[in-house]
Amino acid sequence: MPDVIKLLPDSIANQIAAGEVIQRPASVVKELMENSIDAGSSIVKLVIKGAGKTLIQIIDNGCGMSDTDARMSFERHATSKIREAKDLFSIRTMGFRGEAMASIAAIAHVELRTRRMTDEVGTRILMEGSTVKLQEPCQCSEGTTISVKNLFFNVPARRNFLKSDTVEMRHIIDEFQRAALAHPEIFFSLHHNGSEMYHLPKGNMRQRIVGILGQGANKKLVPVEEDTDIVKIKGYVGKAEFARKTRGEQFFFVNNRFIKSGYLNHAVMTAFEDLLPKDTHPLYVLYLDIDPARIDINVHPTKQEIKFDDERLIYNYLKVTIRHALAQYNVTPTLDFDTDPNFSGLSQKPSYPKAQTYKSRSTYGGDSSLPKEEKTRMDNNLKNWRKIYEEDSEVFDTDDDAPQTSITLSSGVNSEENKEESRQELSKSEKKPYQIHRTYIVSHIRSGFMLIDQQSAHERILYERFLKALENQETVTQKELFPETIQVSPADAEILRNITGELQLLGFDVRDFGNDTFVVHGIPSGQSSGVKTQDLLEKLLEQYKNGLGLNTNLKENLAASLAYGASVKRGMALQKEEMREIIDQLFACSMPYKSPSGKDCFVTYDLESLAKRFGH
Repeated sequence: MPDVIKLLPDSIANQIAAGEVIQRPASVVKELMENSIDAGSSIVKLVIKGAGKTLIQIIDNGCGMSDTDARMSFERHATSKIREAKDLFSIRTMGFRGEAMASIAAIAHVELRTRRMTDEVGTRILMEGSTVKLQEPCQCSEGTTISVKNLFFNVPARRNFLKSDTVEMRHIIDEFQRAALAHPEIFFSLHHNGSEMYHLPKGNMRQRIVGILGQGANKKLVPVEEDTDIVKIKGYVGKAEFARKTRGEQFFFVNNRFIKSGYLNHAVMTAFEDLLPKDTHPLYVLYLDIDPARIDINVHPTKQEIKFDDERLIYNYLKVTIRHALAQYNVTPTLDFDTDPNFSGLSQKPSYPKAQTYKSRSTYGGDSSLPKEEKTRMDNNLKNWRKIYEEDSEVFDTDDDAPQTSITLSSGVNSEENKEESRQELSKSEKKPYQIHRTYIVSHIRSGFMLIDQQSAHERILYERFLKALENQETVTQKELFPETIQVSPADAEILRNITGELQLLGFDVRDFGNDTFVVHGIPSGQSSGVKTQDLLEKLLEQYKNGLGLNTNLKENLAASLAYGASVKRGMALQKEEMREIIDQLFACSMPYKSPSGKDCFVTYDLESLAKRFGH
């Protein structure tokens, strides 16, 4: 039997490696920018066309390469960063694997122009699918210019999996921001389809953060700095009152390398403790300088995951350093025991009184040891609690002659027959709906009762309304008396510019004011009261970005995102009329059973199942 194991050709091996290293245009941007930084560049320019699908070009003024090095740079595992295995434990450069250039050349058309300062002429190389098409001397400026065209031209399946230009450009901006934040001493610029998106001159750390995140970030920043024997920590965190509902302003850098770490993010969130509003994320740009021997960056081809020698120690250092910074700049609240808490300026979470249990009146009546005032107070309390429970129990009454005690069940029957019965009979019910825990609406049906999740139900109602408006191009806009100006990050601004037309169909009148600033002249009519326009748009962007990876079209994604942002939330008190309106509109929907995210809108509990649970 002949041998069956053979070595793969380099072209195929490079395409396989490209599947790990180059996942999308942003991966090319990351690898090429890291090479420019490692080359000692003081100027790095990034030019993008067609969200990177048409052209990705990096221009730098680094050290350049000789004609031999230029050709060798496209070979697999060819690198100038390391020489032997022990060098892996003292890496200070961004790249070291020697796979990026070979992987890029395997799945794109690449043109390289490079010249060293000591050379009179440079070198030009054309690559196509790992094949050298041309190598010749050329006249070019000092440094290196790499142009990557027609990405994935020979891997059509991978190209078909790329997302829309808006999505791919957002990923490119993310990589650009990370490189620029890591090196404020380098000039960076980004051009997309002929327009300049970023122009970042050399400066200090704070200036670079403001240049990336906008002028509004300057007033939010609290400096963080700590020097220990293990790690040096510096950077900035945002004040708690400026925390946003959207992510994207959280950056960790270890030895100037951007990393992702849920563990360290938890340390930051713990440092803020109860300072942050619910479901918000603080801004932070934190730099950790640590001995390379104490970390392992050779964990993943993207080099965005690293292992620490003692992760818990880094966790504690980070948490304590941020707490110290917040306290030093009077960001954390202090306790003043001489101040009446009712007049305290501290923002506190609302607290609800816990239910108490009182003994019967006969117990207290027979206890002569209690003072008269104490017995009177307890009797009055008992009367008040009985009155409350009598009112609460009305909604659960199924027999007018037999009042029942309110109950809460952890599970119920969810059959389609009960749901259909509920839908048909709900409108006939004369019982008033009732809200419990400001989250669920209780409503009677003939066979039992129904528990409606107010947020999921309202999301379904708004989703179908907004989707219909998008499909029929119906615009229902409530004009603002005083237009509101909002500022977003450049990445979010790019998304807003691309979906302005769809937002108008939803009822938003949003206009680009320049410099990542937008003016809101109108909002969708019927929007939930108490929802700020800024919060609504931020939540819309967050939901939109999180849903972009799903196989849904733009209209459905926008409608679901807006429905989530504008819906009544759990914990919001509702009037009887509002509850009735939610119930009526829910069962007028074409699909009342599920919210756009797939959660149940309601559950039904029939009397027969309840009787079995109590052993009747």
